[in-house]
Amino acid sequence: MDEIDQQLLTITQQGIPLTSTPYHDLGQQIGIDGEEIIERLKKLKNNGYIRRIGGIFSSKRLGYISTLVAMEVSEDRFYEVAKIINSYLGVTHNYRRNHSYNLWFTLIAPSQQRLAVILKEIKEKTGITRMIELPAERFFKLAVKLELDNRGD
Repeated sequence: MDEIDQQLLTITQQGIPLTSTPYHDLGQQIGIDGEEIIERLKKLKNNGYIRRIGGIFSSKRLGYISTLVAMEVSEDRFYEVAKIINSYLGVTHNYRRNHSYNLWFTLIAPSQQRLAVILKEIKEKTGITRMIELPAERFFKLAVKLELDNRGD
């Protein structure tokens, strides 16, 4: 990764311009053309530096329900169960914890009823019965922005 890639990663964390020429606009900030921005973003994604590029929406304001779920999964089935969970579009995060409840994920759905149906399906497909649903009582949104370009601003 060169200095331009570092600058690109730093500025795209703050958002991609909502214009008819977003890559051109990003390129003007760095001093390269829009086509090079696209190629660099593809390369960074293919090399694992970028997981996804997309909008972040407030599911709560859109009327969705969300919950955090903890499951107790045997180590020999961990990745199999994680793959099943990840097959649901409403799963936004899935991670391992160092605890007997070792697989945690967040799930959003358009209603409490749909959330219940999905959780029931997950139990049936995985055979996992030790599952705790942990709905949020208060909402905190943290933003982590990494400065990779040494500009210091």
